[in-house]
Amino acid sequence: MSNGLAESLSGESEGKRVAFRPTTASQRELLFRRYEETGSPRLASAAAHVGISTFYYWRKRFVAGGYAALREPRSHTPHTFANRLPEAVVAEVCAAKQEHPAWGRRRIADELRKEHGWQAVVSPSEVRRILIASGLWPEVIRSPKR
Repeated sequence: MSNGLAESLSGESEGKRVAFRPTTASQRELLFRRYEETGSPRLASAAAHVGISTFYYWRKRFVAGGYAALREPRSHTPHTFANRLPEAVVAEVCAAKQEHPAWGRRRIADELRKEHGWQAVVSPSEVRRILIASGLWPEVIRSPKR
């Protein structure tokens, strides 16, 4: 093979990864039926036209729930939001803006930091986002670029 063709097949040309279609439920069922028949993950993967890593990816779910667990893939979105601000901080930001309507985002962030022993509680940009979401800050609508 020429060097360009080998690179395109391996997916390493220009540092890009090759994107593969997600497996279907019937592929996953075939994968584990072949595995039960042969006992070989490699033969099962070849029969289902998937990589060996796909077998190991789905195996934990198959062992836990059988064929029913293979029918629907789970969501990739996170189920928790680690960086979400506590509701108490959001309430403090809103209360500060309602008490002092002339204060801007930087002043509110500084006052909250002062109240919390000079520990950074919330950034000025996060204060702005909180106030826009609660309707206490006018959202700036910018005209599109020409």
